[in-house]
Amino acid sequence: MRKLVLLALVGLGAQLVDGSLGMAYGVTSTTLLLAIGTNPAAASATVHLAEIGTTLASGASHWKFGNVDWRVVAKIGIPGSVGAFAGATFLSGLSTEAAGPVMAIILLTLGTYILVRFTLRGIRTDRLGRPLRKRFLGPLGLVAGFVDATGGGGWGPVGTPAILASGRLEPRKTIGSIDTSEFLIAVAASIGFLIGIGSEGVNFTWVAALLIGGLIAAPIAAWLVRHIPPRVLGSAVGGVIILTNTRTLLRSDWIDASEGVRWVFYAAIYAIWAAALTYSIRRHLAERITDPPADGDDAAPDAGKAAAPTAG
Repeated sequence: MRKLVLLALVGLGAQLVDGSLGMAYGVTSTTLLLAIGTNPAAASATVHLAEIGTTLASGASHWKFGNVDWRVVAKIGIPGSVGAFAGATFLSGLSTEAAGPVMAIILLTLGTYILVRFTLRGIRTDRLGRPLRKRFLGPLGLVAGFVDATGGGGWGPVGTPAILASGRLEPRKTIGSIDTSEFLIAVAASIGFLIGIGSEGVNFTWVAALLIGGLIAAPIAAWLVRHIPPRVLGSAVGGVIILTNTRTLLRSDWIDASEGVRWVFYAAIYAIWAAALTYSIRRHLAERITDPPADGDDAAPDAGKAAAPTAG
């Protein structure tokens, strides 16, 4: 029972982050499932089955708050579902010994990207309103869907920053559209996993626990996306993902580092993480003082800043 409550809280926290930042539900939830010894394919399957419900609720909430561009949802979601099915099939065919370190490397890479991206860079606004083309969104969706299924998460970490970096879609609609289109990715990946590992490989009680937490958080996150500082949240989540998956890699058969070596890595990560959080908080507070958001501003507090003033 204690584990189910913990999973529900993780689902709640992960959906709060995902719904307000446009990423990290999968990588956060999968990281925890791997940490308690779940088979990599089963962990990703569990998360994606839960995401069928959470992404549906999140999409509906974002739609209610006007955060969805349906053209983007269609252009990126359909190729994304193809990539997700292929990724689920690929991961299902790997042995547990090989899949664990592979997934940890993918999650570690995504966590590093989240930390660096949201600590150091702002979001350009000079291209807002220009259309996002299929030749950009199609390949992006295909790659993001494949990474999402094989890594237990990655749809948001790959898709959200790429669209934000284009500067063509405002942050709240980028996050809302990515969250809404993720429903298609969750369905396709779940089908792939159920074909690959069968329903007996999935703990549906865990799926329900993650789902309940996510359903509670979905409408809250859709509201928070208008107010939360993405830079600080991104730095915090990125650090958690990096630390947890570094631990998995250092303990794996691939590396099998000694305890002393492991703690050297942990200390370095803690130091970098603390520095990133401190920098993010200071930059956010400085931007609030020098350029406070107008009343009723729909964007997150530091979401409308250009890249130049915030780059290191």
